[in-house]
Amino acid sequence: MKTQRLISSRIFTASFIVLAGLFASQAAHGGNSVQLAQAEPPKGKPVTIRGKISAVEGQNLKVTTSSGDVLVRLPQDVRIGGVAAAKLSDITSGSYIGTTAEKQNDGNLKALEVHIFPEEGRGTGEGHRPWDLTPSSTMTNANVEKVEQTSVEKVQGQILTLKYKGGEAKVFIPPGTPIVKNVPGDRSLLKPGVGVFIPAVRGDDGTITATRIAAGVNGIMPPM
Repeated sequence: MKTQRLISSRIFTASFIVLAGLFASQAAHGGNSVQLAQAEPPKGKPVTIRGKISAVEGQNLKVTTSSGDVLVRLPQDVRIGGVAAAKLSDITSGSYIGTTAEKQNDGNLKALEVHIFPEEGRGTGEGHRPWDLTPSSTMTNANVEKVEQTSVEKVQGQILTLKYKGGEAKVFIPPGTPIVKNVPGDRSLLKPGVGVFIPAVRGDDGTITATRIAAGVNGIMPPM
């Protein structure tokens, strides 16, 4: 039980880390994200909401998830970032990225998604940790040292050599892997049909309150 709580806590902390990269660009563009970062987050049990907005009801979002509709309360100062489409060719040696991946039999990782941080977000959440997209997924935020063409089990793709403080990882990027980039965003993104990734907390009364929101831009579903 203690191990489960520890993993849940690490995953929730990682959720903040991923979202931090979304808002680094807002600070660089003159936004008030630095000021907002000082606000005390809501208290409760960590939960992650992934899905599409079905309705905006005052200070609440109704989000359709794989397990049904969920009502999420939005604090007045909740921070919102955008997730836009990117291409694999946007990732070069020296890029700073995050990637959700699963370990393969050869010890390397296979990417489930890759998100590119803005330059001002470099160093955000650097490292390797558990993630909750799948039961065995991990999150790695690191600098791209090398990009190479390769073939894994007769599938052509690219392999990224990633380096972070205290470690290194090789991540295979097969064709069709979602590639996105973190961009500035605000409440105007929150509309029915928009995909969202929301780290949140569930209070003792069952109310789910967002701590951050990543909203897809132009039809993108945040893949993390």
